[in-house]
Amino acid sequence: QVQLVESGGGSVQAGGSLGLSCAASGRTFRPHFMGWFRQAPGKEREFVAAINRSGGSTYYADSVKGRFTISRDNAKNTVYLQMNSLKPEDTAVYYCARGSGVYYRARDYAYWGQGTQVTVSS
Repeated sequence: QVQLVESGGGSVQAGGSLGLSCAASGRTFRPHFMGWFRQAPGKEREFVAAINRSGGSTYYADSVKGRFTISRDNAKNTVYLQMNSLKPEDTAVYYCARGSGVYYRARDYAYWGQGTQVTVSS
C-alpha cells in the first residue's frame, strides 16, 4: 500500500507564494509518475501539474503555467509544488497523486493524498 501526505497549504494574499510538499510512504521502492490536482468548491477536480519518474519532464495546466513549478526528490520520496503569483482563482484543496497513463487524467492515478487547503485572498 502507498500513503501520500500533503503539507504546506495555508492562506495567502493575491500575488503571494506557497510551497506544497507530498511525502510518499509504503511501497515506494521505485519512483512513479506524480501529479498535483485541485478541487474548488462546486467544481470538478482539475489537473494542475505532473512530473515523470526521473523529474526530467514536467507538465502544467495552462492556468498555472509560468507561475507553478513541480519538482521531486526521489531520495526523499517527496514531490513539491511551488506556487508563485497566486490568484484568488487558485483557491482550492490541492491533492497529490501517484499513477501512470495520461498525466492530466485523474482516473489514471491510483493513489491520492488527503488534500491540503490553499486559500488566496484578493
